[in-house]
Amino acid sequence: MFPLILLYVVLTIIRPQDYVPGLDTVPILPVVLLLAFASWIVSKEKTFEAPQFVILPAFLLILMISEVTNGWAGGAMDELARFGPVVIAFFVFGASCSTQKRVQMAMSVFVACSAVLALHGVQQAQLGVGWTGIPIGEGNRIQYVGIFNDPNDLGLLFAATFPMAVFLGRKGMGAMRPAWLGAALLLLYGTYLTNSRGALLAILVVAGCYVWYRKGVVVAGMLGIAGLAAMKVLSSRMDELDAGEESAAGRVDAWYSGLEMFRENPLFGVGPGNFTEYNELTAHNSFVLVLAETGFVGFVLWLAFVCYGFIMMLKIVRYQRPKDTDPAVEAAWATERQMALALLLSLCGMFAAAFFLSRSYMVVLYLIAAMVAGYYVGAQRRWPELPKYRLSEGGWRWVPVGAGSVFALFILVAVLLRTT
Repeated sequence: MFPLILLYVVLTIIRPQDYVPGLDTVPILPVVLLLAFASWIVSKEKTFEAPQFVILPAFLLILMISEVTNGWAGGAMDELARFGPVVIAFFVFGASCSTQKRVQMAMSVFVACSAVLALHGVQQAQLGVGWTGIPIGEGNRIQYVGIFNDPNDLGLLFAATFPMAVFLGRKGMGAMRPAWLGAALLLLYGTYLTNSRGALLAILVVAGCYVWYRKGVVVAGMLGIAGLAAMKVLSSRMDELDAGEESAAGRVDAWYSGLEMFRENPLFGVGPGNFTEYNELTAHNSFVLVLAETGFVGFVLWLAFVCYGFIMMLKIVRYQRPKDTDPAVEAAWATERQMALALLLSLCGMFAAAFFLSRSYMVVLYLIAAMVAGYYVGAQRRWPELPKYRLSEGGWRWVPVGAGSVFALFILVAVLLRTT
């Protein structure tokens, strides 16, 4: 099961089926996923202990219901075919990532694949075209194939995997440490080459959160100000970061349109994929996109799905265990916290970038979320004093949290509209 789902991750990111002649006619990605799913079905490692394993199928059901309530009954089957594989991949990958060793292997695969895409971008920047045959994009922004043909998607991937590369390059990693640290630098350079404002801000968020954890909020705030100033120098597009700038103003208008869609269809939204039927631009915000397309019911589920990952990793990072007399136990707990911190920072980078992109249904997002959920289930087994999270215990709280988040989005858009 684990080797098959890792192969699925490799094919999802590197995507040879999208540019190697002959592979485009072979359904290699679905076949590998089905084999992994079959292995999961007969495996004893199946787990449903984290709330995410309940929430994601429920979110898929809402996607299907949303299509029906918007007058297209056949759309329910289309959503099952489109998002169903994402749910399967989540279940299989989450069940596979229950040990520290497996999580570290999964991180290694994510970082290595991301480094390959970054190298492709370096080749594009130098030669004008990469080995896939894809030329450098408009504004000399690097791009890849398939789901990463947008520079912003590349930037999101780099921002999410950069903390993993730093974790893999920590002290004690032996001969591989320079390779992983080199990969971290390559991912930073790749982010710069994407010239994606959202990705650059995501990297700044990752750095700021780490400094906040280590040095406190004041130092983190100072770093943030210095980082924004440096990014305005490094990126011409960051120099245009202003609510009144044409691209930014278009995004704010799209957010406003999304909120209007929600007001007119508050329960189940306008239907998945229908945002551009009502607005020329996509939402450019994963949270607004979910709210507009799946309504309040879908938004609450998706918000809970996202937030549980943050809560779990924060719990490990902040948990204070009594000192143990066994040095091996203390070393194991130290590694546990370092791994949780790396995954927490990955979530910070990924969702900071997703806040400025419409990537609510992107498979990479759910693969990393699966790694987080599976890792916490394993950590709770290793350290029984860590709490178990269940929807039956306080799950109703996500309704007022969702309502507060919607209100906050309305306030944010209102403020931004006044500045345009």
